[in-house]
Amino acid sequence: MTRRPVEPGVGGSGVRPSAGRDAAADGAAGRDGVKRLGLIVNPCAGVGGRVGLKGSDGAEVLRAALERGAVRDAPRRARLALERLARSRAHVEVVTWPGEMGEDEARAAGFSPRVLGSLQGRTSYVAWELERSGKRPVVTGGDFVLTTADDTEQAARDLAAAGVDLILFAGGDGTARNICDAVGDRVPVIGVPAGVKIHSAVYATTPAAAGDIAALFLQERPVGVQLREGEVMDIDEQAFREDRVSAQLYGFLTVPYARGLTQSAKAGGVAGEERALNDIATEVIAGMEPGALYLLGPGTTTRTVMQRLGLPKTLLGVDAVRDGRLVGADLAEGDLLELAAASPKTYIVVTVIGGQGHIFGRGNQQFSPAVLRRVGRDHVIVIATQTKLLSLEGRPLLVDTGDPGLDAKLSGYAKVVTALGERTMYKVGG
Repeated sequence: MTRRPVEPGVGGSGVRPSAGRDAAADGAAGRDGVKRLGLIVNPCAGVGGRVGLKGSDGAEVLRAALERGAVRDAPRRARLALERLARSRAHVEVVTWPGEMGEDEARAAGFSPRVLGSLQGRTSYVAWELERSGKRPVVTGGDFVLTTADDTEQAARDLAAAGVDLILFAGGDGTARNICDAVGDRVPVIGVPAGVKIHSAVYATTPAAAGDIAALFLQERPVGVQLREGEVMDIDEQAFREDRVSAQLYGFLTVPYARGLTQSAKAGGVAGEERALNDIATEVIAGMEPGALYLLGPGTTTRTVMQRLGLPKTLLGVDAVRDGRLVGADLAEGDLLELAAASPKTYIVVTVIGGQGHIFGRGNQQFSPAVLRRVGRDHVIVIATQTKLLSLEGRPLLVDTGDPGLDAKLSGYAKVVTALGERTMYKVGG
């Protein structure tokens, strides 16, 4: 399918009101009094994140991720959202596709879904690998069906035809793009963040927040939520893996927006902040302890620290430094655990995603729950310019590690290095 870019025309929030539409008037009418939730799960979304592959698109990337020990997390994140919705006691019928595309997680969360479509005849991962290599691979979590973008698009069309009031999907920006192609703005959509790349403004801030938004929207009389247009962004994955970001606006989806629960689009850097970035880098370097290991996450702010050290930076990956020397580049979760285990003291240095406020769970999944627990909350160094913090308009910094208990422990207040000799106390979490 040929996709034509859409001219942006949207402010920094990444959303714009849908003219003449609000949740109360346009939300679930429920011809029979029952609200219908359409569910789509991209089971392999985000599988490349923790192992440093910076994406999950394509069978070869999937194979490489599994060979590195990756675990598919999208189904679990979808289930977290559904369990949150179930606890709301909303009277909801779930309509979905078979097996791993939604049925399994809906049943696990306590729903009895109506299942459309078919995955019969689809190749399983094991069968595919046997066919191409002649030997049985080691697969974490068992065999699974290789679903495609065509499956996602057909599922979205089927759900729209079934008259669902809201589509809840688990995936990344590629999944959002597929749904945009299939249904456009005909059905409200909210995403469960489960991909490596999550630049679009069509996601909840966390899986639990996605369940809360769905519950709010599917009430008889929705309160605290309004329909807006959210940007659908996507990037070139090959360029992404080569440390080049080439993001493009592909269209808009109609999104239930609830302040503090719906994610904004990722904002780019602000020109003319070189001095502020250099001051932050100077402050971080001045505080580096002899013999300690420093794990620097993705981003241009952390890149400035590496540049001041005279070291190369993997712009979209995690690098390790000790005593001013590079000890590891573009590291995966396993590499970080190994280095931290061998180090008497380890620090993580991360920056804030502009416009969104995330410090963990967006583009830096290598900092997994296991890594964060190993390093400890007190050894996380957050760096950001005052301009980037001001762009959040008072919204808190966000963590979405996939582990709600750890997210709670990381919440509270953090000292953010904002200038030379300057730290700002900023709220983390809702």
